[in-house]
Amino acid sequence: MRLADSFRSERFGAVRIHELQRVIELDSGALPDTGASGQSSGSRVVSANAIRAIESEMVVVVPCMNETRSVIEGVLSGIPHDCLIVLVSNSDRRPVDRFEIEVQTVEQFCRLTGRPAITVHQKDPGVAAAFKAAGLPELIGDDGLVRNGKGEAMLIGMALAALSGRSYVGYVDADNYVPGAVHEYCKAYAAGLHLAGSPYSMVRISWHSKPKLRDGRLFFSRRGRSSEVTNAFLNRAVAEYSGFGTEVIATGNAGEHALSLELGLRLRLAGGFAVEPYEYIDLFEQFGGVLESAHPDVVASSVPVLQIETRNPHFHDNKGDEHVQGMRMQALNVLYHSPVTLPAVRAAILEFMVAQGALEPGQEPPRERVYPPVGSLAFDLLYDALDAEATSFRRIGWAPAAPVPARWPGLGSAIPVSPAPAREPVAAAD
Repeated sequence: MRLADSFRSERFGAVRIHELQRVIELDSGALPDTGASGQSSGSRVVSANAIRAIESEMVVVVPCMNETRSVIEGVLSGIPHDCLIVLVSNSDRRPVDRFEIEVQTVEQFCRLTGRPAITVHQKDPGVAAAFKAAGLPELIGDDGLVRNGKGEAMLIGMALAALSGRSYVGYVDADNYVPGAVHEYCKAYAAGLHLAGSPYSMVRISWHSKPKLRDGRLFFSRRGRSSEVTNAFLNRAVAEYSGFGTEVIATGNAGEHALSLELGLRLRLAGGFAVEPYEYIDLFEQFGGVLESAHPDVVASSVPVLQIETRNPHFHDNKGDEHVQGMRMQALNVLYHSPVTLPAVRAAILEFMVAQGALEPGQEPPRERVYPPVGSLAFDLLYDALDAEATSFRRIGWAPAAPVPARWPGLGSAIPVSPAPAREPVAAAD
């Protein structure tokens, strides 16, 4: 794969946000991978061998809710062969058990392709019991089950990725109608993680276009209605520290993204659709130099965030204006309440929300749920409880290395999660 080189980045403490890089060639040929610029000026090449090396260490999590069998089959077919598939479902189980249909789809796909997978249902009582036993009771609602929400599904997926013993986790939405787009996302994850050059790295996808039908013809929109708002406020939050306007963040609502588990297991995940923008916010809070960090080793290193614009259009189901508005507001809720957000940005968020009719004058945005890092779990207890109590926990051609360690290698003891007092901010453009 050939990517346009990244010539600029924005620094927020240890966090380095690279400007958007375009995919130039999906297949760059049998060129040597030097880890430096490609043969042509302004581009970088990642060899097929380097991409496959990352894929063999990657878990791809597919959060799913009531998608059709054909769409799920297409998504599965786009995930590279060497990746481990994890499907986390919150689909209806009555009157028709849609989860069982999904499991049958995954089983048939794995049987035909000779590859492993894991499936689990978010509302399985055994899953709730397992996460409670492993040390994350915050994930459980008043009904005794795991709370609804995309962020909650992603958290479950990350925990299962950690159990796999692999090094990276990527996310692909289950409502993608184009298998080729899914395949490109995963290849871009691997290329970006290879180029990042840090054990604490993240790759976020900006789709090339999102086609919509207008007046009987396709219109290839370049920006999402939710992303445009989220990106603008995240960029303003960064600019308030550096003193320079910026548009570097182009992936605030990136559902398609991947990260090293060394980073992911240290991050706090937000519930619902606040999960993707909160990843940026938590990076700023933990590694931005504004708050005391519980991970000085990470702060002393570098946390690169690569943003990659893909070539395939992003076709998915249109969930309506209410869904888009909800995504916008959840993103702004977590930004408003972050201790790194400065007063001018908070005031702008309030003004926007009142103008949108989401708040009355004088009201404050609600707080979204934020969970402790997945790395704080006792993974041996998690696996034992899932294996014993979660009937939806299906392992298709996969078994963990025995015995499952209590802590993920490299993380050591439980991760501190409490923010510390603020100190002088550090932000810069370079």
